[in-house]
Amino acid sequence: MAEAAPLYDTYSRAPLRFERGEGVWLITETGERYLDFGAGVAVTSVGHSHPHVVGALKDQAEKVWHLSNIYEIPGQERLAKRLTDATFADKVFFTNSGAEALECAIKTARRYQYSKGHPERFHIITFEGAFHGRTLATIAAGGQEKYLEGFGPKAPGFDQVPFGDIEAVRAAITDATAGILIEPVQGEGGVRPATKEFMKALRQLCDEKGLLLILDEVQTGVGRTGKLFAHEWSGVTPDIMAVAKGIGGGFPLGACLATAEAASGMKAGTHGSTYGGNPLAMAVGNAVLDVILEEGFLQHVNDVALVFRQGLASLKDRFPDVMEDIRGEGLLLGVKAAVPSAELLQEIRAANLLAIPAGDNVIRLLPPLVVTADEAREGLGRLERAAENVRAKAKKTA
Repeated sequence: MAEAAPLYDTYSRAPLRFERGEGVWLITETGERYLDFGAGVAVTSVGHSHPHVVGALKDQAEKVWHLSNIYEIPGQERLAKRLTDATFADKVFFTNSGAEALECAIKTARRYQYSKGHPERFHIITFEGAFHGRTLATIAAGGQEKYLEGFGPKAPGFDQVPFGDIEAVRAAITDATAGILIEPVQGEGGVRPATKEFMKALRQLCDEKGLLLILDEVQTGVGRTGKLFAHEWSGVTPDIMAVAKGIGGGFPLGACLATAEAASGMKAGTHGSTYGGNPLAMAVGNAVLDVILEEGFLQHVNDVALVFRQGLASLKDRFPDVMEDIRGEGLLLGVKAAVPSAELLQEIRAANLLAIPAGDNVIRLLPPLVVTADEAREGLGRLERAAENVRAKAKKTA
């Protein structure tokens, strides 16, 4: 009898063991090279083993790793200042993950209403297809039954409406509503962008009703869509925003950003984190921003995204029996499969290309933002081979 694995059985892992990474490539223990268009689910924003980021981590590792927020941490102050200078925000709270950043965002919104004399206002309107994390509050916010099942009663205070339906949002607002939480592009939900008009309507509705607009930019932020943050495409600014993934480039790091007004209820003792904002994370976060904020970097993302998007459109035209739709913004792209997405993903992986499954029968393509046009074309070539193999197998079984 085989020995039981010591890990929780919560992941269906691919039988791949990567030993090292270089830029947009991952190399297995046996030396096989894979083009990484998953980027750890939109995390390795500046690629694997970026020398500037590695150098910053090594330098800090030889000084101090952990202090706790009992003391001042200069790296926090520097990163927070750079984030507030580059965004709508006045205040930043550092976390270790996206789910923690969302928890902070939810607490900030509820505490704001409480501090204004409205403790009854704790409900957050969220959207069908959303994914906000795996904590008890964030699975309630996401509302997907497959994540809620078996974990007891759903945490109260989250009211779901159809994505993109402004009248449904308006109808859901009650005297208990504190804010509205949305991903500018639903990632796990199938790479579904909110329209500019919808985003603007949400902002207007929040202003009318005294609600806070909360954005989940965990997957869409830090250059992923070709702007520093995805909401910039709509011209809308939030009151609160959760950020993670790409901001750490692979190191666990998240942040909750807010205006001074929205954060006004978060006084000393109302929230905390043992590891959030630790010196190692701050060194890496600052190094990642050095790269992302460099002049011309976001233009590079848009240029490569255009090459990639045009190539994907061509593939869809040639393989309508395999690829039904292309969607997304910047380098957050999705292929809606015309066959079961698992079949296409299997062939993509067989072509030594890595991609990420999503809802709505979609496969996400999330290359590191440093990907070149030539590397994008290499990825398109591998996608073409995958599509050809899917088509060939379908003909054999027809």
